[in-house]
Parts: sequence; structure tokens; C-alpha cells
Amino acid sequence: MNTLQPSPLSLTQRWHILQLETQTELTKTLRTPGFVIPSLAFPVMFYVFFGLLFNAMGGQPGHAATYMMATYAVFGAIGPALFSFGADVATDKDKGILSLKRVSPMPISSYFAARIITAMLFALVIILSLFALGAAFGSVVMTRGQWVSTLITVLIGTLPFCAIGLFIGLSVSAKAAPAVVNLIYLPMAFLSGLWVPIQLFPSTLELAANIFPAYHLAQLALAIQGNDSGAPWYLHVGALAAYTLVFLGLSVKQFNAIDNRH
Repeated sequence: MNTLQPSPLSLTQRWHILQLETQTELTKTLRTPGFVIPSLAFPVMFYVFFGLLFNAMGGQPGHAATYMMATYAVFGAIGPALFSFGADVATDKDKGILSLKRVSPMPISSYFAARIITAMLFALVIILSLFALGAAFGSVVMTRGQWVSTLITVLIGTLPFCAIGLFIGLSVSAKAAPAVVNLIYLPMAFLSGLWVPIQLFPSTLELAANIFPAYHLAQLALAIQGNDSGAPWYLHVGALAAYTLVFLGLSVKQFNAIDNRH
């Protein structure tokens, strides 16, 4: 007896599905002011209070504002990545939406890719907002290459946090996910030197910062300015790649376990 097999999707069809899925995720996210407003406002607000204020009080025009523009860009960019995957994937999992998408003709990769794109779009808005504030009010002066390199580095650097958030979203309930994400996100941001320059930390805390992926991403962004701690760039890239691969592997294992239970 012959069974009908669905024909493989063309690249055009896959691209169209990705566009629709991204539009859906973006629309759904924008209809959640409890996520949108803090994600966009907090990094900008903190940068105004700490980056621009410290810059005005310091003796080197633009130095504090330039340094903290990079660290707050990292802080702002990784938040949407963690929450979009951590909280939203957990909600979709508990409601059965994730299982429904798994058995639908749509490639499940489109679902995850759409979330990555949505997180990066939010990160883009945050980073450009900080750039505008730094240039207009913080005496931040960088070359065009430095501006572009910082933007690309931080955007690509959200990928490890998407992987971490995905593992959280697949591992905990929708009710617990926001609390778990915050328990990871906020202490990691502080201990990675995203709020306060890492050089102000005691030597033990400065050394401990190396275990956090946010520290390595911040150091890559700061290296573009020449304000990093001096470690080779490839060590930071290697650490971020390792975090991405480890949590992707854990997420695949968790995803398959969920699928087997259903």
C-alpha cells in the first residue's frame, strides 16, 4: 500500500514560512507591554543614569560614556534573547503550541529562527538607542568601523543567550521561567561588569567574571574601543561558542525528551 509523502519544501516556501513566523512572533511580542517596555527602557535608563552621569562627573570626556555604552548594549541585547526563549518557549510548551508546531508541515527550525530574529530586532533597537544617546550626550566618538563592529559583535553575541534561554524554556514551567531567567540574567549582568566597570571589582570577583558568557561578550565589544582587559579575542569567542554548543546540545536533548513524553 502506497503512502503519500509530503513533498520537500522549496527554498522559496521556507523563506515565506520564516517571514510569516517572524511576523507572527514580532506581533505577539509587541502586544506584550510587560516585556516590551522594560526590555527597551531599562538599558537606556540605566545608561543615562550611570554612563552619561559618570561621564559628566569624570575628568575624561566621553570615556565612561563610551565604555558603558558597550556594556549596556550587551546588557540590553541579551535580555530579549533570554526572555524570548526562556519565558515564551516555556509558555508555548505548556500550552501545547510547541508540540503542534512540531507535527505541522512547517519546519520547526522556522519557529526557532523566528525567535532569534525577533530577539535580534529588539537588540538592534536597544543598541541603536544607546549609540544615539552616547553620540549626542556622552561625547562618544568612534570611527565608522568601530560603530559597525560593535553593532555586529553584540547582535551575533546574542546567540549563546538564545541557546541558554531555549534550554530554560524547555526545562521549566511557564510560571517558573521568568523567575529563573531573572535569577540568571540580573546577577550575571552585575558580576560580568555590565553595570559597573569590571576594574572596580575586587580581584576575586574580577577573576570569577570569566565564567559568565556576558563577560566575554562585553570584553569583545570593549576590545573594539581598546578598553578591554587585554585577554586575546579568540578566548572570548571560544567561550561564547562553547556556551552556544553546550546549551544547544542540552536543548536538543530536552526537546526530544518532551517529544517522547507526548
